[in-house]
Amino acid sequence: MLFNSIDFAVFLPIVFVFYWFLFNKNIKLQNLLIVASSYVFYGWWDWRFLSLVLFSTIIDYSIGVRLISEDSKIKRKLLLWTSILINLGFLGFFKYYNFFLENFINAFSFFGTEIRANTLNIILPVGISFYTFQTLSYTIDVYKKNLSPTKDFIAFSAFVSFFPQLVAGPIERATNLLPQFYTKRNFNYNKAADGLRQILWGLFKKIVIADNCAYHANIIFNNSDNYNGSTLVLGALFFTFQIYGDFSGYSDIAIGTSRLFGFDLKKNFSFPYFSRDIAEFWRRWHISLSTWFRDYLYIPLGGSKGGTWSKVRNIFIIFIVSGFWHGANWTFIVWGALNAFYFLPLFLLGKNRENTNVVAQGNCLPTIKEFLKMSLTFGLTMFSWIFFRANNIDHAWGYVKGIFSSSLFEIPYYSGIGLSAPIFVLIVLFVFIEWIGREGEYAISSLLLNSYRPLRLAFYYCLVFIIIKWGGTQQGFIYFQF
Repeated sequence: MLFNSIDFAVFLPIVFVFYWFLFNKNIKLQNLLIVASSYVFYGWWDWRFLSLVLFSTIIDYSIGVRLISEDSKIKRKLLLWTSILINLGFLGFFKYYNFFLENFINAFSFFGTEIRANTLNIILPVGISFYTFQTLSYTIDVYKKNLSPTKDFIAFSAFVSFFPQLVAGPIERATNLLPQFYTKRNFNYNKAADGLRQILWGLFKKIVIADNCAYHANIIFNNSDNYNGSTLVLGALFFTFQIYGDFSGYSDIAIGTSRLFGFDLKKNFSFPYFSRDIAEFWRRWHISLSTWFRDYLYIPLGGSKGGTWSKVRNIFIIFIVSGFWHGANWTFIVWGALNAFYFLPLFLLGKNRENTNVVAQGNCLPTIKEFLKMSLTFGLTMFSWIFFRANNIDHAWGYVKGIFSSSLFEIPYYSGIGLSAPIFVLIVLFVFIEWIGREGEYAISSLLLNSYRPLRLAFYYCLVFIIIKWGGTQQGFIYFQF
């Protein structure tokens, strides 16, 4: 079920009414409703894969309960690795089986040995990477005794399958979200209103910015051999705003929807395109995944401890694995490696923690130095997105060569350019609102909040009008495929 669909517009109010008006006096019934609603939400796409969510829930719940009474280090490790291997085994099969098989065959073909093996027509379950990492973090935290395991199966099931963030995050830690299922939730008007504001802004990002940019990015990327360098730069720019509007828009809707039901999810994006270096960008982009890899992979590998070689190795591992998490394609691995190369000089020079505050905090405009840093970081990020979007390495390489050619200085032109003018106006409006709201939880969290009420409502109605009037053709969320 898509957030930007009529189905969800009907689904959400029904669940909301049942949750607050029929089951509001009983936490267990509320949790049970969340589980049932989440399974309906996920099963709307393909009910057959509900068994994977349920199986993962049962496995990690059972292992968590078993870890309570187990004192043997060997048996505890065995339980932990059982969870890791089962969860990553499912993830590996559905997401990477054909990738590894095809590359295995190609490797032998390179040395003159032909191997015949058939790939499988595997359907990738929506959001499998997200809920797999969420349940894994629970088992790891219980194993490390950072979290007391739950004996409430309904609460744990609700934690795993919580529909606002089930298929595209944020990837929640059990230490933050699970205890909220034990606590009585009381309806809070201000919290709900704030949730609706964030949902509205998320829909604007997705429907107006991402979906419109997708139309133009698809034309250019799908026909990149036919266009000059300046047009290819335009395509990369469109995709840069598409992926941000799409994914951060989903996170805004997920976090806002959670607030409607009395839950607080972690912030997943913090205005990453205003970053002054790549290290800052990765502290602000897909925060739940970045911190997951930091805590469960980077630090266990040794983190920033040890010699220079160990540090460099760990950085490349974390970025390449992050790239591979996104999909079974060499383009994602190159994208991850490229970001590692971006990050490495900052790390080696000890400047990776240089920009931890909000850019131009307390000021209307950035300094010239800040502006130049933001522009450079944005340009490097936009370049790396070419590999993320490309169909394969050859496509990405051809796209890059097309940009760095004499045609870069020609006037851009493609079949849909006549329709792009309103989109540029909307992008400028979007960036402006994001800039003035960059110190908040999300761009419009406090915008006009203390102003004259009719003025504030007029702004919200204006956003609704723009969504209806200039919303692009409905597109699925990019991160559903991950």
